[in-house]
Amino acid sequence: MVHFVNSGSEANELALRMAYTLTGSKEVIASEHGYHGNTNTTIGVSSYKFNGKGGQGQPENTHLIPMPDAFRGSYRGENTGSLYAQEVQKTIASIHKQGKTLGGFIIEPIISCGGQVPLPKDFLPLAYQAVRAAGGLCISDEVQTGCGRMGTHFWGFELYGVVPDIVTIGKPLGNGHPVAAVVCTQEVARKFANGMEFFNTFGGNPVSCAIASETLSVIKEEKLQENAKQVGLYLIQALKDLQKDFPIIKDVRGHGLFVGIELLSDQQTPLAAEAEYLANRMKDLGILMSTDGPDHNVLKIKPPMVFSFEQAKRLLHSLSKVLKEDFLSVLKTSN
Repeated sequence: MVHFVNSGSEANELALRMAYTLTGSKEVIASEHGYHGNTNTTIGVSSYKFNGKGGQGQPENTHLIPMPDAFRGSYRGENTGSLYAQEVQKTIASIHKQGKTLGGFIIEPIISCGGQVPLPKDFLPLAYQAVRAAGGLCISDEVQTGCGRMGTHFWGFELYGVVPDIVTIGKPLGNGHPVAAVVCTQEVARKFANGMEFFNTFGGNPVSCAIASETLSVIKEEKLQENAKQVGLYLIQALKDLQKDFPIIKDVRGHGLFVGIELLSDQQTPLAAEAEYLANRMKDLGILMSTDGPDHNVLKIKPPMVFSFEQAKRLLHSLSKVLKEDFLSVLKTSN
């Protein structure tokens, strides 16, 4: 069942309302450094916002787990999914200890503002299992990862072999036009229809739906998912090759055209200033990148899905050129 709305924020707002309605609980589990929108409710489950500059701190009904980052998180290495899933189980136990029940669990398949962090293997299946056993609903925030960007899969959650109860879709659906959607099971939709009508003035309007329909057709007909897969594989491997010459690149990660580059010193110190310098210099060369992550030391690459091999080669050439610059000296001079 599909409910059309105007934005990803609105989609996540509705998804959370569905979870609250079905479970009778507003207790939500979310990841540290997660971001799910700009409304009051979605900011309330977005650690990136409420624990960031100008934020008012963690709401009482939001329960955070450590960001499932196998590279620099609480648990490190390939086989850490079960350890992060145990954090979900511990959080559920804590909620129950307070005499409360669980409403839902919301997370992105790749945590974007956390630094383009893919989830560890086995984490999501085990986490979903624990959430459902506790009566909660599983929400996959596909606002940034959906509609073929992952390359190998159309949806991010498919990377992990799970099926959410609710999927939220945002900006990719209209290629920039304000159209988004909440997709849920028929059981969720039926129970949500409790008499309090869901009404959206512009959600599902003919113009937006025509644009969304055409966008999906273009993705299919022009094989943009396959393009994301092939160009993404090439780009990620080429970036990993750059690590050999530029040791400040300590990790290259992502899927398809959703890529992060983490910069660290040999002492594992986050290199935020260097990341900012690289992003600004790349802009000087006509290539838009930006920084993210808790330590602002991750360069994120999320180009349009029409991004070509030729454009990837230009990006790599420019990045290699900038990495050879003595930007530490430039930074000291500018400061």
